Amino acid sequence: MTIRILGISAFYHDSAAALIEDGKIIAAAQEERFTRIKHDPAFPAQAILFCLKEANCEINDLDSIIFYDKPLLKFERLLETYFAHAPRGIRSFIRAMPIWLKEKLHLKTVLRREIRLLADLHKKAKLPQLLFSEHHLSHAGSAFFPSPYEEAAVLCLDGVGVWATSSAWQGNGNQLSPLWEIQFPHSLGLLYSAFTYYAGFKVNSGEYKLMGLAPFGEPKYVDDIFNHLIDVKDDGSFTLNMSYFDFAVGSRMTNDKFHRLFAGLPRTSESEISQKEMDIARSIQVVTEEIVLKIVHHLATLTTSKNLCLAGGVALNCVANGRILREGPFENVWIQPAAGDAGGSLGAALVAWHHYYDGKRESSNHDLMNGAYLGPSFTHDEILKIVAKKQLPYQSLESKQLSQYVAHLLDEGNVIGWFQGKMEFGPRALGNRSILGDARNQKMQSVMNLKIKYRESFRPFAPIVLAEDVGEYFQHNVSSPYMLMVANINDALKISVDESLTGIEKLNQARSSLPAITHVDYSARIQTVHNETNPKLHQLLSHFKQLTKTSVLINTSFNVRGEPPVCTPEDAINCFLNTEMDYLVMENIVLRKTEQPESAILAAKKNQYELD
Repeated sequence: MTIRILGISAFYHDSAAALIEDGKIIAAAQEERFTRIKHDPAFPAQAILFCLKEANCEINDLDSIIFYDKPLLKFERLLETYFAHAPRGIRSFIRAMPIWLKEKLHLKTVLRREIRLLADLHKKAKLPQLLFSEHHLSHAGSAFFPSPYEEAAVLCLDGVGVWATSSAWQGNGNQLSPLWEIQFPHSLGLLYSAFTYYAGFKVNSGEYKLMGLAPFGEPKYVDDIFNHLIDVKDDGSFTLNMSYFDFAVGSRMTNDKFHRLFAGLPRTSESEISQKEMDIARSIQVVTEEIVLKIVHHLATLTTSKNLCLAGGVALNCVANGRILREGPFENVWIQPAAGDAGGSLGAALVAWHHYYDGKRESSNHDLMNGAYLGPSFTHDEILKIVAKKQLPYQSLESKQLSQYVAHLLDEGNVIGWFQGKMEFGPRALGNRSILGDARNQKMQSVMNLKIKYRESFRPFAPIVLAEDVGEYFQHNVSSPYMLMVANINDALKISVDESLTGIEKLNQARSSLPAITHVDYSARIQTVHNETNPKLHQLLSHFKQLTKTSVLINTSFNVRGEPPVCTPEDAINCFLNTEMDYLVMENIVLRKTEQPESAILAAKKNQYELD
């Protein structure tokens, strides 16, 4: 008998759904990809419908639906926090209570209502049983159960779930056992988010910008952070000095005392980024890495495992992950590609299978995420129908001919929209909803940032590289299929630069023979491409290598600033027509920008304005 379980995460940010059958991951997707609302927190109706379609089943065919969080425990934390700080935070309390009393406190009823509406079920119709997982257990489940390890230490670091902000677990077979946790308000994730806020970026989405900005700065505030904001013990446990923060009960992350310590108010969003923000970014990045390394070294003393699994929002800090791999005590490190709250939907479903149903784990020498290619896909005929309806000129090529043709286009300096197979689950483009460019081209970073992505010029681009060639280019010798590890460029590829330049001026110098993917500190966020999980992208890189003697390309997500990555062919066409991208490749169909009618470009821009 097949057991089908639907996992849901929702109502905070990055809502998502995932469906498993007898422990096998069938489908997973974030709601933002369907609604086109970045980090959409709403009930993931469209993501659920996609998962059901992929599994060829209906709501009534499910055995269980599990939510990734326990709302009553979260409400308890909210009340205790407000009472502890009363009367401070009264305005925030008054704003929060109506939402909790009306909906979140009755989440079981809300979920049942939404599921009935989705399935068009009568009120008396029987629904699958509804389960709830603890937030950090969902993270731990997403980290350990899809990993290739029979046993592992598991570390979850995020902003806050229910009470836990940091937790460690021992994974063994089909069971996860807790080892320790650090509770709210003491949070490494919220500390990093406080500096994200102070540097003028959006909390829960701008943290990766802060990480990318860090190499432009100097760690001049590290001592201030350790002396005033956080007390860290030798085992990595820590407490925040909450007199500097407002996030527990206020509407801001930081307060006036914090602003006095760093001699100024937070940067206004969209204003010019100064050297101060760069130094702030570098300092909190250094602090975060030092704390994480202390934590993993202590965790290694609590377990005999040589394997480490990571999840939670902090696990998306790929610079820290690279240091864990290089300097940490564990031989093997595996990170859930959807490490944030979206991945909690999958983790919750796997927790239900293993803990509630006592389901066994599939033994494998590779992970069970299918390369994170778990979202919607579209056939050649489906895409062709859309292109024909829009009356867009195109050409259709055979697969081998296609990869050779695109390799030549890239060598000529063209920017390619690459839309293939199943959409990725998680925040990273992994080669199926990607924009590709030539990493050897020094101008490509600025071209893609300013003319394609419409984003800040300092933002680095990540490389994709043939897995078998990664050691030729990077100081890295293991697979990194999910773009969650940072490593340095090999010394042989480096180019000497003027070290007297500071700040954004550093961008004006090529630092390696692959300048478009080499950050100012000679690092790169690597994705290794494997023939087993993405044969089309592997073939493209192989042909590019035959042509250029280089098996590295730029890979960035197929979107523009402020939008989620594209999901459908319509999304891809709109993005292509709205930017200065040169070619769009959807399966075997190729569109060239210069051949597209002006009317189609104007219609796409009009559609974009209406969406905005």
